[in-house]
Amino acid sequence: MSRTDLAAQTSASARDLLGVSRLTNAALTRWLHALPGVDQVGCEARAGALSTRSVKADSKRAAIDLAISMIDLTTLEGADTHNRVRGLAAKALRPDPTDPSTPRTAAVCVYGDMVATAKEALQGSDVKVAAVATAFPSGRASLAVKLVDTQDAVAAGADEIDMVIDRGAFLSGRYLDVFHQVARVKEAAGPARLKVIMETGELATYDNVRRASWLCLLAGADFIKTSTGKISPAATLPVTLVMLEAVRDWRDLTGTMAGVKPAGGIRTSKDAIRYLVAVQETAGADWLDNHWFRFGASSLLGDLLLQRQRLRDGVYSSVTYIADDSPSTAY
Repeated sequence: MSRTDLAAQTSASARDLLGVSRLTNAALTRWLHALPGVDQVGCEARAGALSTRSVKADSKRAAIDLAISMIDLTTLEGADTHNRVRGLAAKALRPDPTDPSTPRTAAVCVYGDMVATAKEALQGSDVKVAAVATAFPSGRASLAVKLVDTQDAVAAGADEIDMVIDRGAFLSGRYLDVFHQVARVKEAAGPARLKVIMETGELATYDNVRRASWLCLLAGADFIKTSTGKISPAATLPVTLVMLEAVRDWRDLTGTMAGVKPAGGIRTSKDAIRYLVAVQETAGADWLDNHWFRFGASSLLGDLLLQRQRLRDGVYSSVTYIADDSPSTAY
């Protein structure tokens, strides 16, 4: 299927779903605002209840390994170097050098100019290379620039593109503009999977998160993602619940699965396990796979490795045993 055919199919599918002959901003507004509202108290209470679920030791071991396999190990700093990216790739391939049974991470996520370096370092493995694009993290650029940014990353070998929506357009009610931007970037991404960042901390309400989730799915997103990790609040469990409900209901409606990626602020094994419980209880077991659920949380890996070693050896290793992958680390 050519890119033009894909864009036409995306718009046609959206028109069919909305039951309109022409896709307009008014039609999108009516449809999105007719979605059921989110009960804020109920959503937060459910997130709180899921957070109290206890996980037994055997299940915890499996959950920790699953969480490691779902991490997008990320470096997105102006001071990034090629050696730093190579070091991060080595970490993704062998998170715990003392234990080769430790799962690899799902992906390494970098700026577009570092894609070729990451691709070379990961050659022959199943670890994906993800590139942030479309004027990440602000999204403040023309569509032409966003498309070139995406095409450059894919040409360099990116397996996945993490784009950001125009939050100003969304919050102004210009839903059709956001739809076309996502659809055009999906088109430009070609074979790469598209993860669409909504920056939920700027969307302010759960209703907006639900509408943005459905809008991105309508426009062809393969994944919906909470945050860039550059603003606070980033990922939260209640917001992720709303997104999980969206992809669950999207599959019920269309038969098509899409993934979810909470990013930013998830730092401990307990946090990760809470999210995995939420995935199981909200979307279902089909999403408990790194093809459909990811963590954008590089600092999480260190705690997961410490907890894994404790379950293996019965004692905690020193925190200095785990390599420091913070942005200040020199390579």
